Amino acid sequence: MAIAEGPLAGLTVAVLGGTGPQGRGLVRRWAGAGVPVVVGSRSAERATETAADLAEATGGDVRGLANADAAAAGDVVVVAVPWDGHADLVRAVAAQVAGKVVVDCVNPLGFDKQGAFALEVEEGSAAQQAAALLPDSTVLAAFHHVSAVLLDDPSVTSVDTDVLVLGEDRDATDLVRALADAIPGMRGVYGGRLRNAHQVEALTANLISVNRRYKAHAGIRVTGV
Repeated sequence: MAIAEGPLAGLTVAVLGGTGPQGRGLVRRWAGAGVPVVVGSRSAERATETAADLAEATGGDVRGLANADAAAAGDVVVVAVPWDGHADLVRAVAAQVAGKVVVDCVNPLGFDKQGAFALEVEEGSAAQQAAALLPDSTVLAAFHHVSAVLLDDPSVTSVDTDVLVLGEDRDATDLVRALADAIPGMRGVYGGRLRNAHQVEALTANLISVNRRYKAHAGIRVTGV
């Protein structure tokens, strides 16, 4: 298997919540692209089991650790946990992610009989909440609209979607765009500053409605760029 080159060379990505549907899918895809990945979980045992499964499936460099240890081991740290545990997790790993790029892909959503809807977040968005709690980290928003089902399906060779990457730092957004580009079919597109993360997170509710109506796993494409 090829080893990641260019801006991803020598980079280790830690995925906190890496045993959940989206986190596990991202681990699978990056491991398959030659990026070393650390699976983080509240349970180190569960993280180790998931890592072993995905290492065998992809031939990649995957290991599992408890969330705080995974955050310490990663050069880039991806937060892929349920919204109701978001703030607590981010606070808990603040020391381990100081000085690092943190990618928040959490969607604050509620569900009722009418379907999914965006929740109000005091800071404006999940990503802005993470930025407020992690003043010593470079926080970005990305990977909100990627189907967990497609990511974790080994029969799907290309995940057809663009990933909007939002943040304040040009080098950091370029790095996260490269992480998106490493997954076949996926493209990272700069989507603005972090203050615009709310509508990106909220759009996930619309995609859930699309998926339910059309029995699909829809993504998005940005045309003209």
